[in-house]
Amino acid sequence: MSEPTRKVLFLYTELAPYFLACVERLVNDHDVEVHIVRWPVNREAPFELHFADRVKVHERDAFDDQALMRLVHGIRPDVVFASGWVDKSYLKVCRAMHKQGIPTVMCSDTAWRGDARQWAAVAANRLWLSRTFSHAWVTGEAQATYARRLGFPELNIKRGFYSADVDRFRALGEKLLAQRSHHWPHRFLCVARYIPTKGHQLLCDVFARLCEQGVAGDWELWIAGTGELHQQVVNSPSGRHPRIKHLGFVQVKDMPAVMEQCGVFVLPSSYEPWGVVVHEHACAGFPMVLSSAVGAGDRFLTETGNGFRFISGDAGTLSSMLRMTMLSTDAELLGMGRRSAELGAQWNPKEWALVVMDLIKARRHEA
Repeated sequence: MSEPTRKVLFLYTELAPYFLACVERLVNDHDVEVHIVRWPVNREAPFELHFADRVKVHERDAFDDQALMRLVHGIRPDVVFASGWVDKSYLKVCRAMHKQGIPTVMCSDTAWRGDARQWAAVAANRLWLSRTFSHAWVTGEAQATYARRLGFPELNIKRGFYSADVDRFRALGEKLLAQRSHHWPHRFLCVARYIPTKGHQLLCDVFARLCEQGVAGDWELWIAGTGELHQQVVNSPSGRHPRIKHLGFVQVKDMPAVMEQCGVFVLPSSYEPWGVVVHEHACAGFPMVLSSAVGAGDRFLTETGNGFRFISGDAGTLSSMLRMTMLSTDAELLGMGRRSAELGAQWNPKEWALVVMDLIKARRHEA
């Protein structure tokens, strides 16, 4: 007699295509049914989302606490994942499932910084977290440190909660690297929402200054995204520079056409706990210029290997790293791009799906 289909529940905030690529791999590779409760689409990132078969989506706005609990009891999940602890109703569900012996997983990209606010969070939340979640699934090592501080045993902490749609971007990378063996595009690409923590104004100011100093050669800067600061940055003196192009929001299906025209990925964030966009561009074979605040740089950037890091918020070191990139030969940029592609391939949705299955098996063994 065959075993019943396993059911996986994600209590999610903002969905993104890269997450759905992982979910699609999960249902395609394994005999599971996935349910997703999601928050409304973010107007600053209005992705067109496509859902695989055996993925059922429920709108968070349609449920109060009691209705959400009824939905979950009707699903009877084998494992429950929740986006951090921001949604109190999600926490109630996890607490109820945890009491029933079902694995409940706190998913987080928040890195340990060791400041007073985080120590206060540890003191305030450690006890109730142990009654709510059995596991933590985090993005990287700094996030795992925070999970340990919050009381999760090391054996119950998983890494790699975020993954790019690796197959898609790796195929693009193979194509681009083959095309660029003789000439590398001298164009920086930044993909980020225009919000204060992303550093668009700093990037525009520094790049425009390098152009004015005559050291930028034929390099350009393209920026894709939208957000509350879009018009302010676009209309600033540096934002209007003729060699800076603001593309607005670009849908996932249209990004390859943009990436084909660009050669180096830059992300100047002052706060970026992870940044899946870094993984995407690594897979696509892009050299990197990242701020020290970009968490994904710990995994997908090796300095002197595939790019450069600068001190977050510091115009001087950003200028130096952009100049070093501009002074690199096309052959050196090609080598960096190949190294990025190697790093990007080290984590993928197939392995992501295996983590989910391991958590289901853990419940089976405990039972």
